[in-house]
Amino acid sequence: MPGKKIACLGGGSLYFTRALPDLAVTAGLAGSEIALYDIDQQKARLMARHGSRLVAQSGTGQKVFACETLDEALDGADFVITSIGGVGESTGNVYGTGFHRQDILIPARYGVHQLIGDTGGPAGMMMALRSIPIYLNICQVMEKRCPSAILFNHSNPLAVLVRTMVKYSRINVVGICHGVQEAILHVSRVMGIPPHELDVRYIGTNHYHWFTAIHHNGRDIYPEVRRRFAGRESVDNEMLTQKLSRAYGYQLTHLNDDHTIEFYPYMAQTPGGVLPYNLNLEVWLPGGYVASETAQGEPGDAGQAGHRQAQMLDYEKELAAMQLPAEMSDPLTGEGLGSLLESISLGRRQVYVVNIPNHGAVPNLPPYAVLELDGVTDRLGVRGVCMGDAPLTLEGILHRRIIWQELVADAGAQGNRSLALQALLLDEMAVRPEQAERMLDELLAASRPMLPQFFAM
Repeated sequence: MPGKKIACLGGGSLYFTRALPDLAVTAGLAGSEIALYDIDQQKARLMARHGSRLVAQSGTGQKVFACETLDEALDGADFVITSIGGVGESTGNVYGTGFHRQDILIPARYGVHQLIGDTGGPAGMMMALRSIPIYLNICQVMEKRCPSAILFNHSNPLAVLVRTMVKYSRINVVGICHGVQEAILHVSRVMGIPPHELDVRYIGTNHYHWFTAIHHNGRDIYPEVRRRFAGRESVDNEMLTQKLSRAYGYQLTHLNDDHTIEFYPYMAQTPGGVLPYNLNLEVWLPGGYVASETAQGEPGDAGQAGHRQAQMLDYEKELAAMQLPAEMSDPLTGEGLGSLLESISLGRRQVYVVNIPNHGAVPNLPPYAVLELDGVTDRLGVRGVCMGDAPLTLEGILHRRIIWQELVADAGAQGNRSLALQALLLDEMAVRPEQAERMLDELLAASRPMLPQFFAM
């Protein structure tokens, strides 16, 4: 089989320290070209150098190289993999950048304290608004350079970005994550059952799902799972998840409360910044940050430039630590990226956890909603497997979030401030309308360099 061209955008992202080794050992991708593009070309070149080291060891005959332009990377691509944080050039983690820091600090002044800020809440919305112009530009170039390519997005807020690209472009888009796989492994460990012996069904959107069925060798073990989890001692960062699971009668799949709480209003009920359930705001707590801090420290500013050399040294150490795995990652226990691309390339029918439009897989949720589903592959990509109806309470929770995602997608694509405000008011962390308007003005102003759709440049 002839090799494929795989374009990796945001190719300097540390995500590719996982993705490149996985691709390098995928036999079905032998002879493929892996083109890396990043607005930070130094990082893309370093990643390409270490990627070349791995493929030389693998013997798959792949070629890894950095591209200077987006057009060059996408020209003739079969697959496109994106990991782009929407914060401009960054020499560190996206969560430590000035833009994202303001996503956290500004809402905190209005009593909205956020933990991660990449899925919901004001911070999740802002991450989407900054990223959407970047992704739609990628789709426009793909429509010219590789219209039949499949784009696999790993960046957050994943569901919003996938929905935006599906709605506003003709590109075939699939979101990839690992939350469901981690949850299956967690059940496996608690129950003492090998993960491949478990048959599960789950329903939800990225970072929030419920297990609706759990079987072992054809036997319904869900009652036993409930008893086993209920009997566990409270674990920090799982307390909220377990309390909600007991209340609903369904086990929430996501392990950590830091993502779960983004789907609930408790973050706006934190007097003095003290969070429930032993959650920890870390640097965002009063005393851990200066509330009047501004957006200084953006890439290119003197404060950031002073750290560039040290951060690049750390970055190179991370790349040097990349090792060739013994085999490609398992789709049940990891993201299974190499296996996923191989299955599509070979037309092999195999099931993967993916984020794609519902199209009836969960009949009582909107067909356009981007859900995290089991999907079966063929040469055309991935199509969803029927997961059944969402339980009534979950249906209500997801309908609200799906509409929020739609508002954010439209606001980001159209530069529509009114829709952004409506998203803030619909969000689980909503504050009073007059506060929401002021907060939105501050948030948009703090991210102005990354929001061409809202501000004439």
